[in-house]
Amino acid sequence: MDTYIVTKEEIEEYEGVDKTHFLNPNAKRINKSLGDLTGLEGIGFHIIEVEPGHVTTETHVHYSEEECVYVLEGSGEAIIGSEVSSIKAGDFIGYRAGGEAHNIKNTGTKTLKCIVVGQRLESDIADYPELKKRIYRSKGQKWNLVDFDNIMEPDGGKKA
Repeated sequence: MDTYIVTKEEIEEYEGVDKTHFLNPNAKRINKSLGDLTGLEGIGFHIIEVEPGHVTTETHVHYSEEECVYVLEGSGEAIIGSEVSSIKAGDFIGYRAGGEAHNIKNTGTKTLKCIVVGQRLESDIADYPELKKRIYRSKGQKWNLVDFDNIMEPDGGKKA
């Protein structure tokens, strides 16, 4: 039987997945992907938990996909471009495609718990500006990670 509903009790019992970002060992979180549990493919819907001192991911910007975060519990800092803003339970953050690079750090003393929603397009390009790296993702293909110094931008010539 297909799952359309995940109850509050099931969500609370679900241990989730302990994830560490492949480019940042301090980006540790427990990830409960409710979207995956219900078969969603076009969007990711996650409840994440981040312990004090850790960040949610590596600072990045997507060029095609939008993301947003709603803080359920705890406090921290949202890093958006060169700005750092305090966040707390009840706050919402919207990340536009091609906007500012972003990340969240738990600067509080308790677990930071958030809902994270993001598009899952067929392909996307994202930059990790602090590491000077770019990732290319396309459904059914292996991800490609390149250093900024190795990105070439050839002139493809005039089109018709």
